Amino acid sequence: MQSPILECADSLWRGSVLPGDVPFGELRRDGAQEIAYGVAMWPACGNVYAIRSADGLALFDTGNAADAPAMYRAVRHWSDEQVRYAVFSHGHLDHIAGMDAFDGEPGPRPVVVAHEAMSRRFARYARMAGHNSVNGLRELGFLCMGWPASPRRADLTYRDDLELSLGDVTFQLSHARGETDDATWAFLPERGVLLTGDLFAWTAPGAGGPHKVQRYPDEWAVALRAMAALDAELLLPGHGLPVVGPGRVRQALTDTADYLDSLVEQTLDLMNAGARLDEVLQAVQAPPELAGRAYLRPHYDEPEFIVRNIWRLHGGWHDGNPAHLKPAPDAVFARAVAELTAGPASISGKAVTAAADGDLRLACQLAELAAQADPEDHKVHEIRALVYAMRVQQEPGAIARGVFAWAAAESRSKITGLDLLDVYHEVAGGRMWWLPSSTR
Repeated sequence: MQSPILECADSLWRGSVLPGDVPFGELRRDGAQEIAYGVAMWPACGNVYAIRSADGLALFDTGNAADAPAMYRAVRHWSDEQVRYAVFSHGHLDHIAGMDAFDGEPGPRPVVVAHEAMSRRFARYARMAGHNSVNGLRELGFLCMGWPASPRRADLTYRDDLELSLGDVTFQLSHARGETDDATWAFLPERGVLLTGDLFAWTAPGAGGPHKVQRYPDEWAVALRAMAALDAELLLPGHGLPVVGPGRVRQALTDTADYLDSLVEQTLDLMNAGARLDEVLQAVQAPPELAGRAYLRPHYDEPEFIVRNIWRLHGGWHDGNPAHLKPAPDAVFARAVAELTAGPASISGKAVTAAADGDLRLACQLAELAAQADPEDHKVHEIRALVYAMRVQQEPGAIARGVFAWAAAESRSKITGLDLLDVYHEVAGGRMWWLPSSTR
């Protein structure tokens, strides 16, 4: 009998279930499900995989801290064999936070395996904890995204490739730079199983990350093509459901590589022609035949953000506009613009007009200028909250929705005196009763 995870995965691929409608809560209630011979999956925000061999278990990723107790129980219900290895696909907290219970079991502690760059990531997170917390608030509304004082570190690291043998299972580990610089993907040749980490995650590749350090779309595409050449029977992603069958696996990987390559080549062609970043952002588009794939939709990151990261990777941070090289402070510029009009209220009025005309990009820019010119004007903040809340309703990507929801909540909180986080979650959850009915 096929597991519920694989039944849902087939429906997802065929299009009868959308990625946002996958019932992950129900799938988790069934525990760790065996989805291939000796391979179990715990589907979560950061999937966890357990691989049984003749000489014990190995884990590929251990998930997030909130789900760790339930994940541990689920894995242990599936198998009570000793965990010999735990491979971390990369150093994001939703993939590395579930080792405590396994480490505390009797017997030798599991050997955690990771790429050598992960230790540098951990050091950077500790150094930038405040900045990352602020970004977490603005993007996700988390009150605290504190980096743990003692994250589980790797016992065994590698640079390019590493082969681990565990009983009758071989783990062929390979390094790639993609969403992170410390990514590990694995192939189990005896089982025909490919474990991708977040190099494939049922969404447009997270190669933009406006709040993240540099990402590497060129090398990401190379890694995806290397995976596709293996003809794996089963692809197990970092997020989302498995992809089953060699044809589907090849298509998912090569489509994602083609998607990235197209964005890179379009961007570089325009850069080499002397275009400014603004021109590049208007011109580059994801290939329509790929952008419609269920596994390439912009649920989180977006092509526009990826283009910015390609520009940064290949051309530095300056956007080509000479006025932006050493600009006036935002507030000084905003006040100067206000003096050219009838003041901040006039700019806000133009923001309302732009929003009514359907140009929410311009509306947000104008509202932001008005608020910078007079940060204490409640009428200005009413309009700023309005246009950003309207933007939240129209954005497909979670990053953009989060940032715009935070901006709307800032102004709404200033007007009402309500707690900023409470207002943020109200906006992010779509509970914006204060919007005009015509915009809801």
